[in-house]
Amino acid sequence: MPNASDAVPTWLNAEETMFRAEVRRFARTELRPLVAEIDRSGEFPRAAIETMDSLGLFSLAVPEEHGGADASLGLQCVVAEELAYATPVASLVVSPSLVTALILRAAGGDVADEYLKRVATPMTLTAVALSEPDSGSDAASITARAVRDGDDYVLNGRKSWITNGGIADLFCVFARTGSVADRARGISAFMLDADTPGFSVAKLEDKMGLRGSTTAECVLEDVRLPATQLIGVEGGGFRYVMEAFDKTRPLIACVALGIAQAALDVALLYAQERRQFGKAIGEFQGLQFLLADMAIALESGRTLTYEAARLVDLGSPHTTVYASMAKSWGTDVAMKITTDAVQVLGGFGYVKDFPVERMMRDAKIFQIFEGTNQIQRGIIARELNAWARTEARA
Repeated sequence: MPNASDAVPTWLNAEETMFRAEVRRFARTELRPLVAEIDRSGEFPRAAIETMDSLGLFSLAVPEEHGGADASLGLQCVVAEELAYATPVASLVVSPSLVTALILRAAGGDVADEYLKRVATPMTLTAVALSEPDSGSDAASITARAVRDGDDYVLNGRKSWITNGGIADLFCVFARTGSVADRARGISAFMLDADTPGFSVAKLEDKMGLRGSTTAECVLEDVRLPATQLIGVEGGGFRYVMEAFDKTRPLIACVALGIAQAALDVALLYAQERRQFGKAIGEFQGLQFLLADMAIALESGRTLTYEAARLVDLGSPHTTVYASMAKSWGTDVAMKITTDAVQVLGGFGYVKDFPVERMMRDAKIFQIFEGTNQIQRGIIARELNAWARTEARA
């Protein structure tokens, strides 16, 4: 059915437009039929990962000089939305953008080249280990430690809520090299291979949604890493990851909007087919208004999110506030649209015969991870206050 997601973005060139079409074909014809089984089994099929790899999806964010495609954030967002229309799990499995952004921001020379080439290597899955059992939104309070020992660091601690934690080959791990009192200034970032001695997956979370995406708790027990696996400088890790979030939060918003578009499409079709009181329920004004509000919210979220991506690509100084706006609004929109889609389908929306109950379960986590939406609003308010203070002094 016609909607803004069908229109080719005017800023895509001919090659990018063809690439988008191929990703869409894969997502809707090959991946979508697998989604119910992915949700039931909690496993994302290796064959689908291999197909996404053959499409070049793993290397999108990596610069050409390091073996990647050097795609704009706008194009990465398009891909994320197309995959999420089938299942957001695919978008999370395939996206190394946070790890890539961290390496690009923090590392230089041979270190950056080594790890970026690995990220771009076929079938190299990545994960970020930042959160801990007692440290989520307050990431500056992490307690995992990295102690210098000659030419090495020895890491100890526990990491929680690691997306791709059960399948990743390469991790970016954050640990404290300074004192607890140093807070953010005492946190450093390290690259770690999944098979490093002392590093293990303690458990996989049994989640409400995103069932095919592994979320792990991992343990660091006297993990010895060469000092060359420190990314950037000691104490720079927190700054690196916060700046990297400016690039990944619009991606998270696009994943959520892909879910929302799929839910709206199901609701629109159902409203034409379901008949009550002698006519299609889509003919009742109350339902028409609900569907119209869903479409308005979706398109406003899409416009804001792609503007945030454009600003990132331009290197704008306003990326932080726009990334937080896109993430909070886009994911709130997805939660509302999927919930309303369940309402449109009534009792059928609440059972697994229709996909909207899964979409609603999947959408919820996007309001929580990569910075809760309450945290995003705090960031937005901070940026607004900084602007107001500057204007007041002028």
